[in-house]
Amino acid sequence: MNLSKEDRIQGVLIGTAVGDALGLPAEGLSARRIARRWPNRWRMNLLFSKGMISDDTEHTLMVAQALLAAPADASAFQQQLARKLRWWLLGLPAGLGMATLKACLKLWLGVPPARSGINSAGNGPAMRSAVIGVFFADDPQRRKAFVAASARLTHRDPRAEIAALAVAETAALLFQGRADEILDVLPTQGANEEWQRLCHQLVQALAAGWSVREFARALSLENGVSGYALHTVPIAIYAALRHGEDFEAALISALECGGDTDTVGAIVGALVGARVGTNGIPPQWVDGIADWPRSIPLLRKVAQQLSLPHGEGRPVPYFLPGVVPRNLLFLAVVIAHGFRRWLPPY
Repeated sequence: MNLSKEDRIQGVLIGTAVGDALGLPAEGLSARRIARRWPNRWRMNLLFSKGMISDDTEHTLMVAQALLAAPADASAFQQQLARKLRWWLLGLPAGLGMATLKACLKLWLGVPPARSGINSAGNGPAMRSAVIGVFFADDPQRRKAFVAASARLTHRDPRAEIAALAVAETAALLFQGRADEILDVLPTQGANEEWQRLCHQLVQALAAGWSVREFARALSLENGVSGYALHTVPIAIYAALRHGEDFEAALISALECGGDTDTVGAIVGALVGARVGTNGIPPQWVDGIADWPRSIPLLRKVAQQLSLPHGEGRPVPYFLPGVVPRNLLFLAVVIAHGFRRWLPPY
């Protein structure tokens, strides 16, 4: 597929937003209840048939802006990302993970970014690492260093870093059209015994032609994909590889597993988006995202800057005072969805 660098980077950013927004209303629900609640085709339905993004896309955007501000040095990048996370917390984001919350509080208390991480193997680093993978697609050393800097800022459990590296490596290879190398590269991302076993299971499942739901059941995730990075990332990568260039099929197959659907969706969207670009993402899903000031047009502008030679791109400004009122509206919508879950179908 002959796509420009900018189009593929747009695919990562917009694919993240689409997967995040589409999966958000189903977050925390079981596969069975999702099937009963939404028996027809997946569509944006958070608010009046429209979707909104959550922390998965917001973190990806912060990483992208930090890369534009400090593209040459991982330590400087970490400092930039730490500053953005501090101010992001003051915007009253809804639904942020406990490890990320604690890390942000430590940053506000003056703890250096190199020591602010929490002992957690949650999804935070993995959900924001695909953009690092494509930005440094031709530079494996910096790719690894920047992923580690991002991961350790909030999560210091090695499993969280392994998962983040796996997402970045997969995104880089899909971006370069080298999907056939992914299964060989994944086991090299960490010597952790559990990770090695998961890589082996992934290879076997692909060879056997299992569906994503069947693979999830093999990992004892039949009730939904948890927020544990070594649950989420194998499912997301499997969906991306199982369905190739079919963005819609890959995303739906992962969302139908239930559980942490917004994060699984965001990662799948980023990975397949790196492969197919924006034209491969269903336009009705892109047009169905109604959010501001972190909007689809903003993501397109950021992608354009990321596609420039390193050092030439610049962070893209947007209307920061709009973040707090937007987040208050978002919180109200999320609470309303919480009350809706008390009603059938169960």
